[in-house]
Amino acid sequence: MSSNTQASMSSDAIICFGDFQLDRRRRLLLKDGNPVRIGSRGFDILIALTDRAGEVVSKRDLLESVWNGVVTDEAGLRVHMSTLRRALGDGRDDARYIVNVAGRGYSFVAAIKRSHTSLAYSSDSNSVDRLSRQFLSHRGLFVGRDEIVLGISRLLASRRFVSIVGAGGIGKTAVAVALIARLRAEFGDENVAFVDFGAVLEPGLVPGSVISAVGCTLGGSDPVAELSSFLADKRMLVVFDSCEHLLDPISLLADRLFREAPFVHLLTTSREPLHVEGETVHLLGPLAYPAEEAPTAVDALATPAVRLFMDRAAFSGLTEDLTDADAPIVSDICRRTDGIALAIELAASRVGSYGIRGVAGLLAQNAEMALPIRRNVSPRHRTLQAMLDWSYDLLAEDERRTLSRLSAFVGLFTMEAACSVAGEEESDRPAIASTLERLVDKSLVWVRPTDEAVFYRLPDTTRAYAAAKLSQSEDGEPIASRHARYFASLFKSLALEHGAYAEIGRHAPHLGNVRKALEWSFSSEENRKIGVELAADAAPLFLGLWLLADCSHWSRLALTAIQHMSEMSHREARLLEAFAVASMHMWGNTQEVKHAIQRGLDLYEAGEQGLAQLRLLAGLNLFLTRIGDFDGGLAAAERCKAVADRSGSISDRVISEWMLAAALHLAGHQADAIAHCELGFELEATNSRLDLNLFGYDHRLRAELALARSLWLRGAATRACGLAVAALHEAERLSPPSNYCMAVVHAVPILLWNGATEVCAEHIDRAIVQAERHSLKALAAAALALKGEWLTMTAKPAAGVETLRQALKLLYREQFRMLTSAAAQALADGLAQSGRLVEARTTIQTAISSAQKMGQKFSMPGLLRTQAQIVMRGADAQHDKAESLLRESINYARSQGALAWELRAALALAQLLIVHGRVAETRALLEPVLAAHEEDSGSSDLLDAADLLARLA
Repeated sequence: MSSNTQASMSSDAIICFGDFQLDRRRRLLLKDGNPVRIGSRGFDILIALTDRAGEVVSKRDLLESVWNGVVTDEAGLRVHMSTLRRALGDGRDDARYIVNVAGRGYSFVAAIKRSHTSLAYSSDSNSVDRLSRQFLSHRGLFVGRDEIVLGISRLLASRRFVSIVGAGGIGKTAVAVALIARLRAEFGDENVAFVDFGAVLEPGLVPGSVISAVGCTLGGSDPVAELSSFLADKRMLVVFDSCEHLLDPISLLADRLFREAPFVHLLTTSREPLHVEGETVHLLGPLAYPAEEAPTAVDALATPAVRLFMDRAAFSGLTEDLTDADAPIVSDICRRTDGIALAIELAASRVGSYGIRGVAGLLAQNAEMALPIRRNVSPRHRTLQAMLDWSYDLLAEDERRTLSRLSAFVGLFTMEAACSVAGEEESDRPAIASTLERLVDKSLVWVRPTDEAVFYRLPDTTRAYAAAKLSQSEDGEPIASRHARYFASLFKSLALEHGAYAEIGRHAPHLGNVRKALEWSFSSEENRKIGVELAADAAPLFLGLWLLADCSHWSRLALTAIQHMSEMSHREARLLEAFAVASMHMWGNTQEVKHAIQRGLDLYEAGEQGLAQLRLLAGLNLFLTRIGDFDGGLAAAERCKAVADRSGSISDRVISEWMLAAALHLAGHQADAIAHCELGFELEATNSRLDLNLFGYDHRLRAELALARSLWLRGAATRACGLAVAALHEAERLSPPSNYCMAVVHAVPILLWNGATEVCAEHIDRAIVQAERHSLKALAAAALALKGEWLTMTAKPAAGVETLRQALKLLYREQFRMLTSAAAQALADGLAQSGRLVEARTTIQTAISSAQKMGQKFSMPGLLRTQAQIVMRGADAQHDKAESLLRESINYARSQGALAWELRAALALAQLLIVHGRVAETRALLEPVLAAHEEDSGSSDLLDAADLLARLA
């Protein structure tokens, strides 16, 4: 007899081997009467091997019969085979079941017996053994529900009638079964009844199903009355599972049992409440998943959704632990499946075949709808498609239509939005509102209240299903049009302004819908005007949430489209401003950014819009400053001050004073910079409600940094360092993230100048991470340059040199030349420390020539001092040249009022003069510089100079 014939004849047989019994029909493996979990693939492998017991089954045959056309490899087979053998205890206590025949395949070698006698466990609804098996089959879905089970058990004890309500697949049955496991010792096995209504389709069969479950034999004409009488004096736990398709008969029965059987505790599970007296509803939410975008493995596994995924993935064949690299991917899978336990299980069941990244790819293609799950579940739970079909088929026609139209929304939406998009006429609004609330009741739409409004959303899986229904109807294009027009109208009415971050954050829930509306609008020529208007009006939303790529992309598309439209100059100016802000921070200081700023200024000046001009002049000031044109930045700041003086606005004047102060500092006018900073702070004190965010920066913070730097250069080191540290702490709490990165770039140098290297490393590293995370490429390069400078100052010149070379390459690429002189100075110093004097001399000379060409007087004292220190090194030291360079450095510092740089150069020159015995000149050099400094300046240079003079006395 062939193997196939034998297998066919034995399809209903019980196969016994060792202590095991294998029930093919019920797909159940028992050991000593207890279920053994071997997974779906493991079960199929075991059947294939036992069907041909004693024969060698090739690996190819196993792959074909078990995986049934799904592409996998021998590695996957080995993993499942290893898992199966462990479950059987193969090799333990001399037990042998499956043998690997090298080069050929596998053979089942244990003796087997076949029997047609049913396995010894009961299958009736009230069997405690059955409930135990049900609990085991839901173990994965139970992850993270301990507190919920405890809470519901207390509710059940005090209220007697609790309904667990939630979306399909969210784990309602799992929680119910867990409750049975928790409470059955209290009630006694014989007093627990479980009724699965999922298999009951006819309303008339409801009473009979309950009668059978509770163990009652009745024969009267009124089964409900007899059932109520039977339970009247009994203390029982009765569970009604999957009630949503039979709400009317179950509600009537539950209501009567609650009233007439006072010792019965009734637990129901349903996708919507029963709405009867006495019912307490527990809304079962999704499993929590990581909130952050890039969690570590440890952080991800702290959430139940990820733990469930990894648990089920292990059953599918995954043998590795979760890594930090895969943690964000698994977290995104859990997010895409809305934390719905069944959907997570469906996705995880494919990991053995596709891997974690492959499953993520399937989800991206909406392939999750057909992902298979265990065979030993109800048909409606075998795929997401089946689960959603079940829910959809229970809806009335108006509910189906509204649900499909609501799929137009991405993420959160309001009742107002739902009525505007799903309704065709104003008169439809009451009906749409009523239908929406019914869909909420049925757990097909979720509610999320906030401080600002009540929002609704479709779970992503439900939305994908409903969107497919919408695409099959004639509503698709009209609904998309209403959706885009609604959000264009909404954002026009909101009239958001650039920089008002606190206000803008309130509108973040609309983000997904804005993106979708823009995609639809720009997809066809006739709808681009809607896209232009929405892109301009929603640009502050993207900037406020620091979504620079979105802002740059949509602004660019709209600016291209607007060239063919008339009477759009106001929106063009707003788009140019948004494009300039986003692109400058993301892509660097390009000519395209400069052109956008200048074009926007021309439009705003023509329209005499003072505040808008101020914003773009701030952008021009920042742009010119970042490219190292400090004199140009000063000119832009002076233009800004003129606009502010004309407007008379306190806010405008404060910002213009601070902008001018920052420009004066970099242009080399330290005393004037301090004066304008302090004037700005005095004006600010007269009005505490000022909006100080322009072009991605908080200008108060910018002023504090400019003041701190100018004070240090003027010799007030203690005060300057205190302000720098305070600015760093303040920047940590400010939005957007560019503020903290800017604070590090400008405050940390003060601490490095003062020798406080120990407090700098953490801030530098954090700035690098933040800048890279938010695509702030120029600021990331600047922070990396600071890292290199810190390394050279902490006796790690080789590492510093390599870091600075990399940083300079990035700074030049991003056109962020305001820091190239400082980075090149640090690089030359690091090269000199490493003994690479030829490279050091070339590097510092190139940096000086570049600074002179660009008119960067601010950098000259430090560059000249470093050049002097380099030419004094080595066998060919040039003391005369060094002296000349140091005197030039002192003169540059004096011209800027930079006492600190003057003192540092004077100290270096003093050391040189002393070597040559020129003591009187040394005293004449140092005494006036010391006299100009504050006594408590906190400068180590000042202490060194005072000590040197004392030794020369």
